[in-house]
Amino acid sequence: MKVGIVGGSNMRSTSLVREAEARSVQTPYGNVNYYQKNNTVFILRHGSESNRPPHMINHRANLWALKEADAGAIIGLCMVGSLKKGMRPPCLLVPDDYIGLWSVPTFYDDRIVHITPSLDEGIRKLILSAARGDRLKLHEKGVYIQTHGPRLETRAEVRMLARFGDVVGMTMASEATLAQEANLKYAALCVVDNYAHGIGDEGLDFRDIIAGDAARKGRDAAQKIIMRLAGEDAR
Repeated sequence: MKVGIVGGSNMRSTSLVREAEARSVQTPYGNVNYYQKNNTVFILRHGSESNRPPHMINHRANLWALKEADAGAIIGLCMVGSLKKGMRPPCLLVPDDYIGLWSVPTFYDDRIVHITPSLDEGIRKLILSAARGDRLKLHEKGVYIQTHGPRLETRAEVRMLARFGDVVGMTMASEATLAQEANLKYAALCVVDNYAHGIGDEGLDFRDIIAGDAARKGRDAAQKIIMRLAGEDAR
């Protein structure tokens, strides 16, 4: 079975992209560029130029392309903010559930279909096994909450979200829901690289987050874990 991986531009330097065959597929929802090496199919979530903001990501095209490429198991690599003081960045989380109540896409625009969303436990166990060898702290369960970007959340919103979830992001719920609609198994590895607005003592600026030491350590760890899952040497 082929494995599909949806990740950010930080994976561009790995052999999954550098040594892969670049391909393009036209889906009913738009064109998608992806990279295939052996039994791994990789999609850059923010587009081939890595400049597509989160609210403009074409999730339907991405997931359709993975299905067309016969990727039966999908792993999402997500950068997230911590909603809990005790979940200190940088660390890793493999969510076991999620909340996505806002603007979640669907493949079913012309008929009524109600799925019961979930994350695949088998894929979760594979990710956990690959992540346990890393030096970053690993949280084996948690709830991911998806908000609608591109802006970050207000302090009041974070206080509310922290009552129900552990991390906040802008992409995973969309991918997980569409994957299940397409009969694809999906789970995610989340890199916690910042505290959400108001949780930590420092101010929150997106440019500082992506340039910070926590983000760098998290990206390095995530690359190695994803490469392990793909059966590659981390290099």
